[in-house]
Amino acid sequence: MADQNYKSNITPLKYADAIMSLRHVFVRDLLIDSSIGIYDHEKAALQKIRVNIDLSVKENNTPLNDDYENVVCYEKVVNGIKNIINSGHVELVETLAEKIADFNMLDPRIMAVRVRVEKLEAIENTTSVGVEIERQRLS
Repeated sequence: MADQNYKSNITPLKYADAIMSLRHVFVRDLLIDSSIGIYDHEKAALQKIRVNIDLSVKENNTPLNDDYENVVCYEKVVNGIKNIINSGHVELVETLAEKIADFNMLDPRIMAVRVRVEKLEAIENTTSVGVEIERQRLS
């Protein structure tokens, strides 16, 4: 569960757009233990990370019919992120962010993805350190 006193410093992009028929699907402040880092002590113990993701999803003319199979389901997004993190040690937050972006771009409805991965305990006297990337479908 996210810290109730935590105030996000993320400036959201305009991922939803009525003219372009884009829906914004997002996950905020997914806290998870991860085997990540380049140092021996990071390889020996799990670290708490925070993942945020924004997806720009192309809407189609098919009725939703109140069926989650007709949308990009944020539960599936979260489960995908967890599977990536649980698949083994990753040295760089950049690599983890790329894997998360690549996984989500497999869905042809997703036009753009923004991924932020933060290590919460890596550097003393900081709230977090990490990386944010954005990837966009070219066609």
